[in-house]
Amino acid sequence: MPDTLADEPAHYAVTGREVIGAGRLLTLVRETFTYGDVELGREFIEHPGAVAVLAIDDDDQVLLIRQYRHPLRAREWEIPAGLLDMPDEPRLRAAQRELVEETGMAAAEWHQLVDLAASPGGSTEIVTIFLARGLVEVASDYVRDGEEADIEARWVPIDDVAHAASAGRLRNGILIAGVFAALAARASGWRTLRPLNT
Repeated sequence: MPDTLADEPAHYAVTGREVIGAGRLLTLVRETFTYGDVELGREFIEHPGAVAVLAIDDDDQVLLIRQYRHPLRAREWEIPAGLLDMPDEPRLRAAQRELVEETGMAAAEWHQLVDLAASPGGSTEIVTIFLARGLVEVASDYVRDGEEADIEARWVPIDDVAHAASAGRLRNGILIAGVFAALAARASGWRTLRPLNT
């Protein structure tokens, strides 16, 4: 793949900023900025970032969880994930923590699978999706509450997940990105996996 195929950082002068609303972790802002000869205004969500884990076993099954997502009014299948809501927590450590908290599993082998700008036109959120292998059950004293209280977990063949996504039965973007990135890596014999912290 050509080296030129990469996102290009760009910095435009911000000429105005207004906080429209703020929650516990997310802030809605309006900024104006110069873009060439014009000034533009955009509203977006400032987001702390997130991590997600595509856990895959020796039989090419992935560990999915289903939980309620209120904005969609649906119980969605997804992969373990969470916000970077602990100050200065490294992304890998956050991913390891989320895997244990949401599934009771730990992994011996970790790779960065893909980075995803979840909604680049409306949010600063970047999700790092990790691939976890060498899975074992572990004890955890984490107490799930709220929407996490009734998480359902299921092992599903990765090809079945890809087919369900292609058929429109799954729509979680993080799940879909992780699965198709893992399938591309598997097709290369896993040689294209990135090492951690790159």
